Amino acid sequence: MRMTSESEILKQSDLADGKGGTVRTFDAVPREVRVTARDVNVFYGPKQALTDISIDVPSKAVTAFIGPSGCGKSTFLRCLNRMNDTIEGARVTGKIELDGRDIYDPDLDVVELRARVGMVFQKPNPFPKSIFENVAYGPRIHGLARGRAELEEIVVSSLKKASLFEEVKDRLHEPGTGLSGGQQQRLCIARAIAVSPEVILMDEPCSALDPIATAKIEELIDELKRNFTIVIVTHSMQQAARVSQRTAFFHLGILVEEGPTEQIFTNPREKRTQDYITGRFG
Repeated sequence: MRMTSESEILKQSDLADGKGGTVRTFDAVPREVRVTARDVNVFYGPKQALTDISIDVPSKAVTAFIGPSGCGKSTFLRCLNRMNDTIEGARVTGKIELDGRDIYDPDLDVVELRARVGMVFQKPNPFPKSIFENVAYGPRIHGLARGRAELEEIVVSSLKKASLFEEVKDRLHEPGTGLSGGQQQRLCIARAIAVSPEVILMDEPCSALDPIATAKIEELIDELKRNFTIVIVTHSMQQAARVSQRTAFFHLGILVEEGPTEQIFTNPREKRTQDYITGRFG
């Protein structure tokens, strides 16, 4: 297969055909499309929050959503695991597919969907349970472990993947709420990982953390992308540049531009993207 040159990548729209195609990254590595959105609109009552959003999210890569406050990036993130279903008056139109399956199909099990598409929120939200029980909760309710030994294996493995096990291995039965902010956020990531999701959504996961904890989360994201598809909402353009392979810029409920991260930050196609990145607004 001929590999696309960097200059060719910069010129193309970078959207696949929406039928299980590939997205090409800046380094010309073809990636399988894991999530496809086409013409997605979101309404909160009579107010339209998102207009005609179409994007492909590649597998085993980090896609960052950037844009000023209120631009719709978190609203769209919540569409990807139907969290907007919990908001009264919210309505979503268009199509979003995970591995080719419409996630808004009435026959789809939403609980199963949210196991496949995990969520890490802006503020760490560990359950008022032990560290062990925080991670064990999902596998237990989804029946993923056949016994105590298997459950313990999942918990340890998840904590290791979240780069937390060495810090908490001697206090697994102490409350998760007793950890530092950065540790709590990694605990929440371990909790999401424990049910073996395909996609992990992160809504500004570092905004409440100090720089050291933020660096640890960013290192963790870099590790996790080897096995998971990650979508992150961030207000920090520096963070988007550091952790993501693709970036999507939202403004006033519209997806202005998306593509390889390096292209978005060095050679954007749209003037609005350029203005936001250079600090002219936002």
